[in-house]
Amino acid sequence: MGGSPNGVTVDNAKSTNGSKPSESGSNRSNAANDAAKAFIKKNNNGAVVIRNPDTVTPKKFDVQGESLDPHCDPLNPKTISFRDITSAAFLIKDGVERTPCPRSTTSDSYGMDLYLKKDFLQYTGSFKERGARYALLCLTEEQKKIGVISASLGNHAQALSYHGWKLNIPVTVVMPKAAPIMKIQKCRNYKANVIVEGKDMAEAKALAMKMSEENKLLYVNGYDHPHIMAGQGTLGLEILEQVPNPDAVIIPVGGGGLIAGIATAIKALSPKTKIIGVESAKCPSFSNAMENNAPIYTPIKNTLADGLAVPKVGYNAYVTALPLIDKMVVVKEEWIALAILRLVEEEKCVVEGAGASGLAAILAGQLPELKGKKVVVLLCGGNIDTTVFGRCLERGLAAEGRLVKFNVELTDRPGGLNELCEILGVLGVSIKDIMHERAWLKDIYTVEVKVVCETRDWTHSMELMNELKKHYQKVQFSDEPLAINDSLAVLGKK
Repeated sequence: MGGSPNGVTVDNAKSTNGSKPSESGSNRSNAANDAAKAFIKKNNNGAVVIRNPDTVTPKKFDVQGESLDPHCDPLNPKTISFRDITSAAFLIKDGVERTPCPRSTTSDSYGMDLYLKKDFLQYTGSFKERGARYALLCLTEEQKKIGVISASLGNHAQALSYHGWKLNIPVTVVMPKAAPIMKIQKCRNYKANVIVEGKDMAEAKALAMKMSEENKLLYVNGYDHPHIMAGQGTLGLEILEQVPNPDAVIIPVGGGGLIAGIATAIKALSPKTKIIGVESAKCPSFSNAMENNAPIYTPIKNTLADGLAVPKVGYNAYVTALPLIDKMVVVKEEWIALAILRLVEEEKCVVEGAGASGLAAILAGQLPELKGKKVVVLLCGGNIDTTVFGRCLERGLAAEGRLVKFNVELTDRPGGLNELCEILGVLGVSIKDIMHERAWLKDIYTVEVKVVCETRDWTHSMELMNELKKHYQKVQFSDEPLAINDSLAVLGKK
């Protein structure tokens, strides 16, 4: 079954986040499916979830109390076909970029033949343009005049706004107050009617659905509308043209529409190619759905991969993707931050957390079975806020042991600090920040110095720690900078 080499155990049919399956979100009519719905292998870096081959994909879901989207009906979920994807590819070919899929410049260091599908190079910075354009082109002439509406945190809203503008179709987007200001402004630049309302996506969607009914606007779900999924599936066609017969394709997963479309295309043309989905440990909604064998509400925490933060996967996406996914990987945040850093340094690619999550799964050592294989990683989005980007780089440096924080007590005399700086200088350590503390110490003849410094790698950090302990009695290093230790740091490498 593959998985991580970190001494994990199999735990059947239990929620990875400790939540209990909801009766309203599960297909309780099928008693046979209440057994082992998925195999879960938890480890220090996240989890691996593999579908039980005996589990039957539900044909309908018993859902109560939800605002129903007619194109995403839980009582009649729709799967998409290969024909849908080829139709989408023909219609959108003149309106979206055919993005490159080059071999990674550091492919050999990962021990695999690694290719990066750079769909963050679309005009609005994400793969969402494919589905948005196809959904708009499939509207009736009457609906094109009336317009469409959707709720989104950013990427889908931008894609729908941009292509609505280009196709002269009115677009309204409802964005929660938590949406990045940059993404809100871009939607306005694309002439969309932008409404910023609601504390989260649930409230924004409820408002959008209400406006849809009142104004006869078609609601376009950003991950579960069949046309959206078919449009995203065109990525699969491009990948197979650019990298024939890959052993595996690694795909970030949020609401499920992207992996549903790509998996449908790839499994039709290259059945032996493994489809691997990746989620953040702070929003494992698809993994929880696999354990429940039905979409189920998953509480979402703040995450670097905000583009994947969907609390409940789509019904259409779930029934389409489930039979085609070979493995789901859940990764922790520090690996996503490290992946963002690696892509900047090694590939000169600036991507958001969602876009980097595929590489994060490799770095975390969650996919050892891919060593020596031909692998495609999808870089699906590049719309990262500049302030968040800076934090991600620092978090990545800290996780890799290259940004170190420590406290050390020195004798409060002339030359004490200079001696410390000389030690750091001889070791080749660069000081980023330094602060004195005198008031809260028991000994009035000492001073505590807090230092943030940059090292070459984890080994260099350990060298620094050992050298300081030779010279000073009280030295305390933060655990977080050394979160990825020497053995873990090479798991993603050969």
